[in-house]
Amino acid sequence: MKFFSLMALEQAAADAATATGAEGAVPAEVGFVGTLISLVPMILIFVIFYFMLIRPQRKKEKKVQEMLKALKVGDRVSTIGGIYGTITNIKDDTLELSVGRDNVKLIFARWAIRQVEDVAIENDSEVLN
Repeated sequence: MKFFSLMALEQAAADAATATGAEGAVPAEVGFVGTLISLVPMILIFVIFYFMLIRPQRKKEKKVQEMLKALKVGDRVSTIGGIYGTITNIKDDTLELSVGRDNVKLIFARWAIRQVEDVAIENDSEVLN
């Protein structure tokens, strides 16, 4: 078996085209190999993007959706705006949070919750669990 480089195949195609008198005629096998070789880098780039960008983002979105579905009354949460509070009421896609020492009631959309807090946060008036 002989292995030819792409340049050798192109040279053979050019020689065949001049021998037959046809300008620009390329054998089918050379055209296929050239097309295949030009597609390989694009396929590799897509595979790299998938494993480095798309797949991790999907995992993160799935984890966030599971966290939002698992919210319950009494959970300590932080919002995307940086407000810490305790869930006092859940109604469809809205949550009522009790915030601060005066237990001010604020209503947020479910998607506005960043995370459920597990760490104790010390405040002037109370210690949050």
